[in-house]
Amino acid sequence: MSISFTKACRLTFLLIFYASFLFAQPTAETHQYAIEVAGIRVGTMTAVRQPQVDNRTTYTLISDVKVSLLVYTVKIYYKVVNQFVGQKLMLSTVDAHTNRGNYASRTEWKGDHYDIVANQYKYKHQAVERNNIDFPISSLYFYEPVGRKRIFAEYFGDYFNVSQTAQGTYRAQLGDRQDDYMYENGRLVKVIKHNSLKNFVLRLLE
Repeated sequence: MSISFTKACRLTFLLIFYASFLFAQPTAETHQYAIEVAGIRVGTMTAVRQPQVDNRTTYTLISDVKVSLLVYTVKIYYKVVNQFVGQKLMLSTVDAHTNRGNYASRTEWKGDHYDIVANQYKYKHQAVERNNIDFPISSLYFYEPVGRKRIFAEYFGDYFNVSQTAQGTYRAQLGDRQDDYMYENGRLVKVIKHNSLKNFVLRLLE
């Protein structure tokens, strides 16, 4: 069965269009971590960095945990989505679903300041930030924080103070909350989230 010249041209155009669209999409960078408590795997963390057109980048963190701690079971699913233009955070959303309820945080650039509202379990915070936010927690999964003293915590809508404790190891602290981030050759391989009952440990699976 023959194809008319017009149909052949249309088919060729569509093939070229879809091929150019596919090849134009920058490749996403993905890292996956096992979440452990006392050496037992209780969940996963997936970090995705998706470059886009117009100098935009989207960072996504998805954590899914279920663990029994002494007299109760903790179930936590949360998703962080950060939208950047260049090195500037434009919008951050955090949606958390737990066995204690559903919670959310939002940080949004409004032209000359950020509106920040965090409503999490036993934690509420509201603020205005006029300084540029260029390095939130999600960036730690893709870049070593060399020389940085503060990192924006999307979940809390506030800043962690950061100090280097050893080569490739950094401590982030906000009040009584403390995390340790460990890098090998610039790659995040382990995170220790300190907890009064049991520490949560994230280990790179790749």
